[in-house]
Amino acid sequence: MKFIDNKGNTDPQINLAIEEYIISYLPVEIEPYLLFYINQPSIIIGKHQNTIEEINTQYVEENNIKVVRRLSGGGAVYHDLGNLNFSFITQDDGNSFSNYRKFLKPVIKALKNMGVDAELKGRNDVVVGERKISRNAQFASKGKIITHGTLLFKSNIDEVVNSLNVRKDKIESKGIKSIRSRVANISEFMNESISINEFRENLLLQIFNVNHLDEIKSYPLGENDWNKINQISDERYSNWEWNYGRSPKFYIENRKRFSVGSIDLRLNVEEGIITQIKIYGDFFGIKDVQDIENKLIGVRYTQESVYQALHEVDLTLYFGEVALSDFVKLIY
Repeated sequence: MKFIDNKGNTDPQINLAIEEYIISYLPVEIEPYLLFYINQPSIIIGKHQNTIEEINTQYVEENNIKVVRRLSGGGAVYHDLGNLNFSFITQDDGNSFSNYRKFLKPVIKALKNMGVDAELKGRNDVVVGERKISRNAQFASKGKIITHGTLLFKSNIDEVVNSLNVRKDKIESKGIKSIRSRVANISEFMNESISINEFRENLLLQIFNVNHLDEIKSYPLGENDWNKINQISDERYSNWEWNYGRSPKFYIENRKRFSVGSIDLRLNVEEGIITQIKIYGDFFGIKDVQDIENKLIGVRYTQESVYQALHEVDLTLYFGEVALSDFVKLIY
């Protein structure tokens, strides 16, 4: 197995592009590859998920948290500088897909050697006791497999709660009161305090079973590799249509009482675009709200796009004293 050094890059759009580059262009049938990366605050969405449904959109936009869709399925995860991510890129031998134990075994062994009593639980979670420290996913293509996962080391757990919309029924069905009680940082279970970079190095030494980092076989990414990685990032992971537009069709109802009366919105969103909208309520206005509805048809379902579509509209003529910022938030 060869290690690929991402040169400390923390851009999730680049790091996911490195994964895709490896599975698409490097000969994993000769030797598998291991990639480690740490992302700036971001949410990584599963391939088949509805992005808008999974994230706390207003919080994410206000805090400039990147949202990127990955190639693998599974659920949305929060990344930050306290979270170490790993990717095994291997040949598909016909027995490896869904066999998380095979790929997580060296990771769990390394954690145990560091005094962390980790174990695989359920389909794809690594836990200590009842608390989750790692979640994993897979993607298969052209005879190759990516098995990648998170390792919560010193992550800001509160941001996990703030950034993600965890369905209440998903929590209640497991009899757990909050997402905060379900997850934990690996550092909580370690006897000594170390940095995430020291943690990363320790993992590498143990997974490769060597005493020094310079003994690890590696594949150095050259200029041609980086050119292709940047192209993949631009074409897919930096692309709004990939990250948001691939979301399945969904329907939204939002209602709020203002001083002028209630405003009730019904929206259909398809491929991230508002395709239908109806405005109801008991407000009084001079003009017909159909003007506003028409302006929003075909607009991206983002706060910025909605704001730009309506920034020249005098909403007081339609609703009374309602601020544009409040109306945009209601749409969200």
